[in-house]
Amino acid sequence: MSKIKIISSPVGAMPWQERPDNIVNAPVWRYTENPIIRRNPFRGVNKVFNSAVMYYGRDGIEFIGVFRGEGMNGLPYLYVGKSPDGVNWQFDAKGIDFVDENGRPQRPECPFDPRLLRLDGAYYIIWCQMNHGSAIGMAKTTDFKTFTLLESPFLPYNRNAVLFPRKINGKYMMLSRPSDTTHTRFGDIFISESPDMVYWGRHRHVMSKGPNWWEDLKIGGGPAPIETSEGWLMFYHGVLNSCNGFVYSMGGAVLDIDDPSVVRYRCDNFLLTPEEWYETCGATPNVAFPCATVHDPATGRIAIYYGAADTYVALAFTEVDDVVGYIREYNVIKG
Repeated sequence: MSKIKIISSPVGAMPWQERPDNIVNAPVWRYTENPIIRRNPFRGVNKVFNSAVMYYGRDGIEFIGVFRGEGMNGLPYLYVGKSPDGVNWQFDAKGIDFVDENGRPQRPECPFDPRLLRLDGAYYIIWCQMNHGSAIGMAKTTDFKTFTLLESPFLPYNRNAVLFPRKINGKYMMLSRPSDTTHTRFGDIFISESPDMVYWGRHRHVMSKGPNWWEDLKIGGGPAPIETSEGWLMFYHGVLNSCNGFVYSMGGAVLDIDDPSVVRYRCDNFLLTPEEWYETCGATPNVAFPCATVHDPATGRIAIYYGAADTYVALAFTEVDDVVGYIREYNVIKG
């Protein structure tokens, strides 16, 4: 029984594998059958990675996701996938057709790295796209059939936007990483709030890059934060600028429950770093990029979906007591 409580809706049977005996350095362990999505997963798509998954439990569908798929021309687009167990996926081979709020067809330019969550009775997708430079795209759906494109929340240039799964003090909250026109060589995480999901302001700094080598270049949001009795559990990615190129690892922090611009704990150590072949070999070597979680309030179990080497989708596991305890034990926040 977890001492730290996950505060969320119950889930059905979730993907899970017990911790192996040889995992001693971190509270996160990999699924032994990784990667769960390999190359050429369906017709017309060469690879799927950096994608968003959630428990659905409706219309005979247990798990649903919005996936970044790259075509044979190398361009990204977003696809819906469905699964009975969160591991084996079937994809709609036709990419998502977006419409505006008047029902007119829309096509975002190069959408990639989506996040997905349920909020106020609808499902919101947030992604990066090109719009006079790197920008944030948003859409919502109630049935995963009609997807309504919303206004971009921020001016270019920005990436890695992540919504919180509920209002905080009556306001919607979103993490993001202001960037520049290219593959940003810098980046901190900021938080913004909105009364209506249209107008965003009160931008506050949350976390800077660093303090250690594994995140010395930049950081960015990962899955939607998980509400717990200890605070908002946030998995994020940190980037090392090594002599052999960038290395993307997964970090963890706990934000204040009422003011998530305040970091209560931030782990000195990475939680997961590229080690396995599917993380170190691919289109972009040395990438473990967390994008989604499925979490069970009854057991405290958390399944983490992450992109591997910009080529595959992989799965890892932890438990809320272990991961929050580890972040707290190796906390670098002073005071």
